[in-house]
Amino acid sequence: MILTNEELKKIYFGAYEFEETPDGFLKANQYTKAQMEYFKGAFEMWYERCDASTAKTLELRTDASKISFDYKFLWKCSEDSVELYVDGLASQIFYVKDMKEEGRLEFTLPEGVHDVVIYLVADATLVIKDFSIDSSYEIPVKDTKVLWLGDSITQGYGPLRSSETYVSIANRELNWDIINQGIGGYIYDKKSLMKMPGYDPDKIVVALGTNQYGDGTEAVEEYYETLTGIYGTEKPILCISPIWRGDNIEALPVFYAFCEKVRAIAGRYPNITVIDGLSLVPHLEEYYLDNLHPNCLGTETYAANLVKAIRRVGF
Repeated sequence: MILTNEELKKIYFGAYEFEETPDGFLKANQYTKAQMEYFKGAFEMWYERCDASTAKTLELRTDASKISFDYKFLWKCSEDSVELYVDGLASQIFYVKDMKEEGRLEFTLPEGVHDVVIYLVADATLVIKDFSIDSSYEIPVKDTKVLWLGDSITQGYGPLRSSETYVSIANRELNWDIINQGIGGYIYDKKSLMKMPGYDPDKIVVALGTNQYGDGTEAVEEYYETLTGIYGTEKPILCISPIWRGDNIEALPVFYAFCEKVRAIAGRYPNITVIDGLSLVPHLEEYYLDNLHPNCLGTETYAANLVKAIRRVGF
């Protein structure tokens, strides 16, 4: 059977709202129109990436043997992947470098009932339609809505695998219903924080700062003041201070001092729990694509340590 776009929305996770292209493809957005307009006027790089298919997944439980859908790229940056996971294990990977601008993807499933997740691209804009499945399916239930705010590391640049971003790896353990508002190059910017009509997350995760450590901390203070002003001082918020970066060793003392100030500022709020990002990924180049963005080894380590820390602090 072929799902209508309305039916497709029910198994499509990671979106704030949907829209249809003139040719019938379903496009999922993680930002409000007002936020996207702000990015459009602020910086082209932010605007391009706020429209990406970041952390979007198709999820279902089924005994189907085959799933397929039409796709089209509206924008591309780094070449990561579209991936099928079956019962928590990678089963098929389609790399962006091998995909045409428009086409159809087909996934083969093993016999029996399985939990299926399809990870869409992290650093490109992909729209889909005519989702076909050859059996019935169930829609997974996720009770905890979490808004994730961050930069390129949170968006998913580094591993060049959509399923291997630290957010995606962590969420295979946490099973949250997430909206990932990570954007490449982003900073603590209070102007992007706006009310999202109809959306009230249960928790918020903030992982920012690595792109502005030489700019002082006034923007950090304004950011958390604005964030708590929108969502209240009782909403659980997790601050992950910047992870290690080794692309400018001489600047590390300034960077470390900035990280300490970020932790101090966030720690003033009774509803904000702080995790030291420097403790999450080894300070070794083997764990990074470019001594800044974690590679697959780095994101696996980041996610594993983050999940442990989240459970330890009870967030």
